[in-house]
Amino acid sequence: MKKKERYTQVIDYFNRTMPLADTELEYTNPYELIVAVILSAQCTDKRVNMLTPAIFEKYPDAASLANAGEEEVFELIKSCSYPNNKTKHLLGMARMLTDRFKGIVPDTLEELQLLPGVGRKTANVILSVAFRKPAMAVDTHVFRVAARIGLTTAARNPYEAEIQLIRYIPESLMFKAHHWLILHGRYVCTARNPACNRCGISHLCSYFAKKRKPS
Repeated sequence: MKKKERYTQVIDYFNRTMPLADTELEYTNPYELIVAVILSAQCTDKRVNMLTPAIFEKYPDAASLANAGEEEVFELIKSCSYPNNKTKHLLGMARMLTDRFKGIVPDTLEELQLLPGVGRKTANVILSVAFRKPAMAVDTHVFRVAARIGLTTAARNPYEAEIQLIRYIPESLMFKAHHWLILHGRYVCTARNPACNRCGISHLCSYFAKKRKPS
């Protein structure tokens, strides 16, 4: 199967089965989203959603978070993974957001990546989810699932996977496609035991085709 045909059929499947795909992180504005995404690194969205209500109540904007103390923030996020680093990232992000961007989350990749704790993946999430821009964030789920299906070929890192994905996915569907792959990887195409028996695109999947070949 040619790659373009695989993309067309995979996109058609997800368009039908997950027409309203979106992030599972709970937020109401770009500031809340960037806090949640920073916390979500190596941590489940479910855990992050348990923590953020208290954070947003105490620090409703970047200015209030920028003035917080490390111990205060650490206490609120200590049940999350890597709380020490994330405390520093949240405070650094809030302070730069306040000092350099007047408390407003920027909407360009270059400016977002200036913020502490915000790499290319996180920046692309913000662009895609908060601003509905055609950006493809490649996390571990997206990287794994795209390679298994055959949407990416020999991508050595998330950036190479991103470049391959944006070549074939229409800009109008980019923000959905990110979530399609994440949710598929989270609930069906899991890392250790992918549920190929209940996968609706197994007939399109390179991994499944290899798995079925007799040894």
